[in-house]
Amino acid sequence: MHENPVPTVDVIINEDDRIVLIRRGQDPFVGKLALPGGFVEYGETVEQAAIREVKEETNLEIRLVDLLGVYSNPNRDPRKHTISTVFIAEPLKGNLRGGDDAADAAWFSLSAIDLSLLAFDHSQIVRDMIDWMDYGRTSWSTKGEN
Repeated sequence: MHENPVPTVDVIINEDDRIVLIRRGQDPFVGKLALPGGFVEYGETVEQAAIREVKEETNLEIRLVDLLGVYSNPNRDPRKHTISTVFIAEPLKGNLRGGDDAADAAWFSLSAIDLSLLAFDHSQIVRDMIDWMDYGRTSWSTKGEN
């Protein structure tokens, strides 16, 4: 039996220098803020998983606008080794509210987020998104792991 990393997705929903964060309702990191996302289901593309996870956790319909990067540090999730494809999206419609394993969901100003309080490696992902916005919109991959 092989022990392979598990594919996941995370989504930065961005509008007017604000992003959507969820408050985790389950372990790990229960109560902490995180980007919406989750596990890719069998037979699903990462794009389909991103759209589904956002709908389940935030009630928003989105349009994926770009790929921020791939994050694969084996320690990024305490449960198991995951590889996350991270997308940037824009909201299309829906009333923002927490659902599924998200206890809550809300818009946060980028300048008001305390990045040290984010779950998983989401503080690094948000920092990379800010750089993406400021410096040419280029994709990222796990840093320092080469």
